[in-house]
Amino acid sequence: MTNHNQRVGAWGEESAVRYMAKRGVQIVARNVRTPYGEIDIIAKLSDVIIFIEVKTLTSSKNFYPEHNITARKREHMLHSAQHYAAEHEIDHWQIDVIAIEGRQGTEPVITHFENAL
Repeated sequence: MTNHNQRVGAWGEESAVRYMAKRGVQIVARNVRTPYGEIDIIAKLSDVIIFIEVKTLTSSKNFYPEHNITARKREHMLHSAQHYAAEHEIDHWQIDVIAIEGRQGTEPVITHFENAL
């Protein structure tokens, strides 16, 4: 991943964290590695753990950040969440996707797909 992509991704994740915090969601962890891949954000709302995948684009014309979630990525997201949930004895969980459009220094356009998988 290039420095530009890393900066864009970090800005997107930070935007997603602020978005979720404004909604009363507790951020539990960020960038958690599992044998199946990385979980961008782990959050908690009431008794539900939310595994969040963040996808960020600086611009789009007929393509949106969520389009970057391929079948293979969905499989990794599901296995990562299942692995984490089993290791931490979590019964109630879901996987959300947060799509961020924009660039640093601007107000991001955020689309939140709850219980996406």
